[in-house]
Amino acid sequence: MLDQALLLVYLTILSSVPYLLPALGGTCSERAGVVNIGLEGMLLVGAFAAAAAAHATGSAWTGLVAGVLAGTLTALLHALLTVTAKVDQIISGLSINLLAGGATGYGMDLIWGDTDSGTVPVLPAWELVPEGPWGNVVNALFGRPLVLLTALAVPAVWLLLFRTRFGLRLSAVGENPAACDTLGLSVAGLRYRGVLLSGALAGMGGSWLAFNVGRFGQDISAGKGYIAMAAVVCGRWRPLGVAAACFLFGFAGALCAALERWRVPVPSQLLTALPYVLTMIVVAGLVGRARAPAALGVPYEK
Repeated sequence: MLDQALLLVYLTILSSVPYLLPALGGTCSERAGVVNIGLEGMLLVGAFAAAAAAHATGSAWTGLVAGVLAGTLTALLHALLTVTAKVDQIISGLSINLLAGGATGYGMDLIWGDTDSGTVPVLPAWELVPEGPWGNVVNALFGRPLVLLTALAVPAVWLLLFRTRFGLRLSAVGENPAACDTLGLSVAGLRYRGVLLSGALAGMGGSWLAFNVGRFGQDISAGKGYIAMAAVVCGRWRPLGVAAACFLFGFAGALCAALERWRVPVPSQLLTALPYVLTMIVVAGLVGRARAPAALGVPYEK
């Protein structure tokens, strides 16, 4: 029983990573007043760039840097469209998702000539504590660099948003950009930084997707960016709440994987749909209750 419980915890943590990183990024973007539906595309582009760079250089660390940069550049496009050109934020995000799907598919054909990348180098595991009954558990959970970075990202984003001048200004821009402009703050500059931060974290999440399975496929993001957006709403735009929502969605995915390992006779289609059904139920229960930043989705006009 203990082994089964530990397996479920282990799978929950691993399943939460690709939700939590983009969701933390989405929190930064939306607290600045910019809706980022493009998280799905940024995840996909980050995964592709990480796999392609790791394949080309033989270094997973280079792949990680490439994934973060690719997510950031994709976010820059979203910021240019929404903050500077004042394109509708939903349309911009959906366009980025469509563009990412087409561009990564074309890139796969150029690099690998197939719909699957084959194996790519992955990040080496770390031994954080000496071996032993609990040491092995800690190393298995947090010895993966991106899992540890994700765990550290939660308090880091919380501190950034609530204990730094930048974070407080970012939130103020999402609530009342006109007042911020009157005080001499750059509304566009702050919103750009919030969106770019969301892209960097989403790109890191995409890198995890590629390195976790050691390959890249066109369906690798599988709607996780949209679930991350739902987690932002469920967490009420606060990092700790967002993390709790991501662990809930991660638990749903982990339960599916655990039931398959335990060979419980449950239809595979039901298991696959469980995280998405849970997302709809949770979001539907929060409609009208969660208070979004006042200027979320509203372009600022002087």
